[in-house]
Amino acid sequence: MLRLTDKKSVREAAGYLSGVLVLLLVWHVIALWLNNPVLLPSPWKAMAEVVRMFLHPAFYREWLYTILRGLAGFAIALMLALCIGLASASWRPAWFLFSPLLGAVRSTPVISFILLALIWFGSENVPVFIAILTMLPLISFGIIDGIRNTDGELLEMANSFRVSRWNVIRHIYVPSLLPFLFNGMSNAMGFGWRAVIIGEVLSQPFRGIGSRMRDAQNYLNVPELIGWTLVAILTGYLFETLVRRAEKSLMRWKSVAS
Repeated sequence: MLRLTDKKSVREAAGYLSGVLVLLLVWHVIALWLNNPVLLPSPWKAMAEVVRMFLHPAFYREWLYTILRGLAGFAIALMLALCIGLASASWRPAWFLFSPLLGAVRSTPVISFILLALIWFGSENVPVFIAILTMLPLISFGIIDGIRNTDGELLEMANSFRVSRWNVIRHIYVPSLLPFLFNGMSNAMGFGWRAVIIGEVLSQPFRGIGSRMRDAQNYLNVPELIGWTLVAILTGYLFETLVRRAEKSLMRWKSVAS
């Protein structure tokens, strides 16, 4: 018999599948009503285009360039966020310095940064720069919230028993920080990939998903444009899922180790 968790997973999968099928049905009906494949192809034609793209070796070069830009932006944003977040959570002047800056970056439309970056940098560097600015506030605030939500009673007990600073960090601060950090990284992955691809669309680097989307738009190749859009959605979902899986694996490992 299925366990309760298995039944819940089956219900969730069925719910997601139903939503996708309804979306495809609506898309198909609208395509039939318009009767203009140039304007809106059928979902089956779009899916066939995705399959054709996956079978072409050049596709993987374009995809790889976008992935490398996104990962480079994520790595730099994570390192900066660790420095800014730890400083802001533990030193009040740093909070007053960085909080308005992070808030301003988070609130500024991505397109504004892209237009500035097009003036400041070459086209190859714009998507990475945009990825950093998009991801940095989300990860930084996650780190700050994680440290500030550390259980004060545990810290008082550790101080009373003169627990070493290293053990306080390892057994109190890190477990408190990790859920917030992973939540920030997951959100950063979700928003970051969109920002990278928007940056590619506007800056037109030599290779990348966004560049190919712009080419498809210029040539009115709607099936290819939709195909690249589906690849972009898949990329964001894939890396967001990887972060969530990494969080679950780490939490499971920590519970076993403790």
